[in-house]
Amino acid sequence: MSVVDSVPHVNQEPADQYHAKSNEYLSSHQLADFRKCPLLFSRKRLGLIADEDRPAFLVGRALHTLVLEGREQFEAEYAIGGPINPKTGQPFGSGTKAFAEWAAECGKQVLTDAQAELVERMAEGVRQQQIAVDLLSSGMAEGVVRAVYCGLPCQIRMDWFDPHRGIVDLKTCDDLTWFEADAKRYGYVYQLAFYRAVLRQVISLPMPVYLIAIEKKEPFRCGVWQVHEDVLNQAERENAAAIERLKLCMEADTWPTGYAELRLFDVL
Repeated sequence: MSVVDSVPHVNQEPADQYHAKSNEYLSSHQLADFRKCPLLFSRKRLGLIADEDRPAFLVGRALHTLVLEGREQFEAEYAIGGPINPKTGQPFGSGTKAFAEWAAECGKQVLTDAQAELVERMAEGVRQQQIAVDLLSSGMAEGVVRAVYCGLPCQIRMDWFDPHRGIVDLKTCDDLTWFEADAKRYGYVYQLAFYRAVLRQVISLPMPVYLIAIEKKEPFRCGVWQVHEDVLNQAERENAAAIERLKLCMEADTWPTGYAELRLFDVL
């Protein structure tokens, strides 16, 4: 029996199908927007602000596909390279009409040769980390759960999940030395605490939580962290408090910036 079959409340679905329900269900990214600025959360939900999509995000998505879903799925979703300019013998630039037409014909997301090489190098870095290999040896990629949490319908899409090993999230970074600082800056623990809390609504089992981080440049070091229970519990309490504030904002249809009060600058 597969992991998907053994855990009926955890399903797999394409990213676009998952994100299509973003106005119906609260996600960890939306909650992060709200914690940062309630007005930002509201304007994004109304479609007034689009999420930014940079080349680095494309590389990250491609890495997730290759490492977590495998070579076959990677080749099904991504085209590599581009058309060659007969005058120069070099590929057309990604901003040219010829490239745009070629990409449209492919019907896939397109990686440049350099981006594809980077994805391959990072994937090899993950494969060289034995703890990461062990964590990803059984389980399911992109597991989706929808449940009511703190009184609101919520959804999560976990990078990797196994009911016996827990939740695993794959991140990229510039320098593994500073990954813990990056994790704090980008709120990774709040994201994973939200995942664990929503998952607990359908699976009443203690779930370990892990972060796998891989560098985006030489020497492509890969490290694994288990997130401490106390840290997850604290983040979960703060998430729950934020959701209560969100419900008040929704009820009053009032969306502050979070910077209405006078602040004191007292740190050098």
